[in-house]
Amino acid sequence: MLRGAVIGLGNVAIYGHLPGWLGRPDVRIAAAADSRPAQRALCEARLPGARWYDSPEDLLAGEPLDFVDISTPPSSHAPLIVSALERGLHVLCEKPLVSSPADLRRVTLAARSAGRVLHTVHNWHHAPILSLTADLIREGEIGRVRRIVWETLRVRPAAGGSINWRVDPAVAGGGVLTDHGWHVFYVLPAWVGARPTSVGARLETRRHTAFAVEDTASVRLEFADASAEILLTWAAEERRNRVEVDGTEGRIELRDDTLVLTGKGGERRWSGLPALSDGSHHPDWFHKVAGRFIGAVSGGEGHADTNLAEAALCCEIEYLARESSRRGGAQIPLSRAPLAGSRL
Repeated sequence: MLRGAVIGLGNVAIYGHLPGWLGRPDVRIAAAADSRPAQRALCEARLPGARWYDSPEDLLAGEPLDFVDISTPPSSHAPLIVSALERGLHVLCEKPLVSSPADLRRVTLAARSAGRVLHTVHNWHHAPILSLTADLIREGEIGRVRRIVWETLRVRPAAGGSINWRVDPAVAGGGVLTDHGWHVFYVLPAWVGARPTSVGARLETRRHTAFAVEDTASVRLEFADASAEILLTWAAEERRNRVEVDGTEGRIELRDDTLVLTGKGGERRWSGLPALSDGSHHPDWFHKVAGRFIGAVSGGEGHADTNLAEAALCCEIEYLARESSRRGGAQIPLSRAPLAGSRL
């Protein structure tokens, strides 16, 4: 049985990650750490028998472990990842893995040097409506993907405690582009089956003028034979998602909890699927992320390189999208050098 620890016992860890870990017979969460004393009572209630630490440093120095699950705000990811890898631990980390190309190189080299798995929580791959879309595309129901329209509409950012760290650029790294863009940037290339060639973006504040980060991002990804238009906002009048995928032989539409396929066999409809806009923690999606991570740690599955390549691509897209916005929305080419072992 693998011994793990959770670093950062906030809402996503308590309501998203712990249910996934506690349902596994091959993992024991032996410890947890959080710098906020009030989280200790939650640890004792949710993880009876687990050892509590007031800081990640004390946990990493004193607890015998196989892996850590890092669920802290983004600005702490890179130093925690490197510290854990240097202690020979495998690392599962919430998105965004890191916020800059320099930090990406740092954590990637640390993982390679340690020979340990570094895996990002890409849980939207496992949302039932997105997983079904991927299956239909893979089965050729709409031919080759040529155009995608993606909208993530929210009225505000998710709660982040008494002071919402999601709107502090020093902690979050950015606004809605960082919060929601990362998910879109690993899902869409997998659907297209290729790496984007360029990104253009405009970041703006439409409503939440007190935030020091953008509340709206309009992003365009160009692929060799496809394109994607993406709207992400915390300034909408309603909470919903809408996605259109046009292929050479058909179309898929996601209307919150309904998937409509118009393809070679006519129209088919799947209703009542869990909507992407339902909740923020998604423990059922995390359960599959945990399975892939443990599979990579155990050497039985080859997802580690693909996942790290996806994270590297997300980091590059976000970094260049911000640069594009500073240049008035100009399309900026992406690198052509994916990580070894990945098509992305």
